[in-house]
Amino acid sequence: MYKQRGMSMIGILFICIGLVLVAVGGLKIVPAYLEYLNVKKAVVGIVQGGEARGTVGEIRKAFDKRAQVDDIQVLTGADLDITKDGGDVIVSFSYPKKIALFGNVSLAIDFAGSSK
Repeated sequence: MYKQRGMSMIGILFICIGLVLVAVGGLKIVPAYLEYLNVKKAVVGIVQGGEARGTVGEIRKAFDKRAQVDDIQVLTGADLDITKDGGDVIVSFSYPKKIALFGNVSLAIDFAGSSK
C-alpha cells in the first residue's frame, strides 16, 4: 500500500498567506528604499559635480534644487551635515522612515548615507 505524499490544502493556504504578507511588505518597503537611493544620488552628484566647492549655504541650495527636480521630500538642504576631511567636502544625511504595514503594525527604518 502506498502512502499519500504532498501538501494538504491547509498547508498550501498557509504558504499563500505567507507569500502575500511578504509581497505586501515588499511593495511598501521598496518605495522608501528608492527614495533613499534618490537622496544618496543627489548628495553624491553634488560632490562629484563640483557644486560642493562653494560655501555651506551654496551646497544646501544645490541640494534643494536637486531635491525639487527629483521630488525628494524627506530631506531639505538644512538637514544635511556638511564637513571637511582634509581637502574633501563630505555631505552626509540621516533620517528615520516609518512605514505602516497593516493594522497597527509598522516598520521603522533609519536611513543614513554620505557622499564618501
